[in-house]
Amino acid sequence: MTVCDAAAYILEQSGEMTAMKLQKLVYYSQCWSLVWDETPLFDEAIEAWANGPVSPDLYACHRGKFKVGPGAIQGNPANLNESQKATIDEVMRFYGAKSAQWLSDLTHLEAPWQQARARAGVADGQNCQEQITLSDMHEYYSGLGSEPEKA
Repeated sequence: MTVCDAAAYILEQSGEMTAMKLQKLVYYSQCWSLVWDETPLFDEAIEAWANGPVSPDLYACHRGKFKVGPGAIQGNPANLNESQKATIDEVMRFYGAKSAQWLSDLTHLEAPWQQARARAGVADGQNCQEQITLSDMHEYYSGLGSEPEKA
């Protein structure tokens, strides 16, 4: 399964949204998959861009678009297994109604994005291609007690 498969599933389930919101929902899906399923949802990297976590591979699929909808991302939701769908469904239940800006602001408050930016030595607002590591994601999100729990 790829990041674009996950994004296509999110769009199929939720309909049109901003590209920025899609990026944040894919990021949180990856984070919670690491915690709940103890495996990455997809192999593509996520980087600590100025506006929060971004998958460059997914960005390449929606570059230049403000909003994306079902069918806009070249991914195949059928590539997800039931556990992967359940993880994304729970992420969507918790984060899906939030605005893109709210999600972006939240990622800025959390350690994985901050740690990647610190490793890169960049200031707020500066471009950055530092990868947010799976270990940083797992360590941080597994330590949260008040976040969603997978059914």
